Amino acid sequence: MHTSGNQWFEVDRTERVKNCLCPKFAKKFVIDYHFEVVQKLRFSLYDIDNKTIDLSDDDFLGELECTLGQIVSSGKLTRPLLKNKRPAGKGTITISAEEIKDNRVVNFEAEARKLDKKDFFGKSDPYLEFYRQMETGWQLAHRTEVVKNNLNPTWRPFRIPLQSLCGGDMEKPIKVECYDYDNDGSHDLIGIFETNMTRLQQATRVSPVRPHTEYTFLDYIMGGCQLNFTVGVDFTGSNGDPRSPDSLHYISPNGVNEYLSAIWSVGLVIQDYDSDKLFPAFGFGAQIPPHWQVSHEFPLNFNPSNPFCSGVEGLVEAYRMCLPQVKLYGPTNFAPIIRHMSQFAQQALQQNTASQYFVLLIITDGVITDMDHTRAAIVAASHLPMSIIIVGVGGADFTDMEILDGDDGRLRSPSGEPAIRDIVQFVPYRKFQNAPREALAQCVLAELPEQLVSYFRLKKLQPPSDPKPS
Repeated sequence: MHTSGNQWFEVDRTERVKNCLCPKFAKKFVIDYHFEVVQKLRFSLYDIDNKTIDLSDDDFLGELECTLGQIVSSGKLTRPLLKNKRPAGKGTITISAEEIKDNRVVNFEAEARKLDKKDFFGKSDPYLEFYRQMETGWQLAHRTEVVKNNLNPTWRPFRIPLQSLCGGDMEKPIKVECYDYDNDGSHDLIGIFETNMTRLQQATRVSPVRPHTEYTFLDYIMGGCQLNFTVGVDFTGSNGDPRSPDSLHYISPNGVNEYLSAIWSVGLVIQDYDSDKLFPAFGFGAQIPPHWQVSHEFPLNFNPSNPFCSGVEGLVEAYRMCLPQVKLYGPTNFAPIIRHMSQFAQQALQQNTASQYFVLLIITDGVITDMDHTRAAIVAASHLPMSIIIVGVGGADFTDMEILDGDDGRLRSPSGEPAIRDIVQFVPYRKFQNAPREALAQCVLAELPEQLVSYFRLKKLQPPSDPKPS
């Protein structure tokens, strides 16, 4: 069974295995996998002694509830059967997963002519977005780089897996949107069209669909790659006094604020891909005990030798315990915590295998004070197995964050060195204030699988155990 919202619905049933206490089921279930969503599953086991479809007159033996992420990250998941949340005797159930692979890739060369002028003082800064049609609407499959100040742009060649673009169906609709990029996020729509791969292949700049042997995101995850999740929390004075309801750190009577919502939303997805579920958590921009010096990299649990929190619940508890013990101050410096995590990513790189990838979530309320140092730290980190997610809380001007995101062109350090890949994803929390909790995670984590895969392909690194590439 699978959840949709808060409701369970039945996906399918296995065959019956008669007179057996250790059955092996041959039936396979096909489920769409989305990394950025917590996909809850329930496997219920019944002893059936009749021919009716209704299960209410059959003996319920027990069930397993888990997430699809837990299954794919472990390769094979074994758990005790439960009845009413308690063990149902000595019975266990084992669930394994494999990826249905379509190894076809489409290579694109895209250009446009005579686009509309959208900028008052210039031309347009166009980029393209390709969308796949899903049952729930359109899903972003690829975004090109931004071509600055050009009404006749030619984008760099790019490639999209056919599975991502149209689910492998050559006749399935594909939507292409062209936008004019604006720093404040209010991108202007220039034009839109729908097509499919059959029609696209008649164009001169789309290569024939062809097989291409390479590892996928699930190849790396199911081959043993671990995602290491770290949180950085902004404790600068601009957040306001945590005791005041106007403060961004104020915890409401129902136990939430924007910082906690961001931690829950992203952490619940990431935790399924970290076997020990021990997450380092740091604060920055506060005066900390006992000497009340400003720190830009202090453990939320005040234990430098062991800054780890157990699961998302541990992160939340550490934040709650830390909040009344520090004095909010400033400035807002990102570089120290980025460099801290880079040290661990550099150590993992020495293993010469795709065994670890690091994800840093920074939650902040304001303008970066050490912009040059942060740019340099991000450019250096682009050479390492790590990604950075920045969630902006409150109503501040987040223009600098958009620059770090790199969607409008390649980020450069103050010395002019370009990042070798885009590793930063920024979103303002205010866009999701009235959306379901999972919407934030879907947005900020959507690019992570491609960032991980592109890095390991760039370094020609294989998974720790070879799951046979597609």
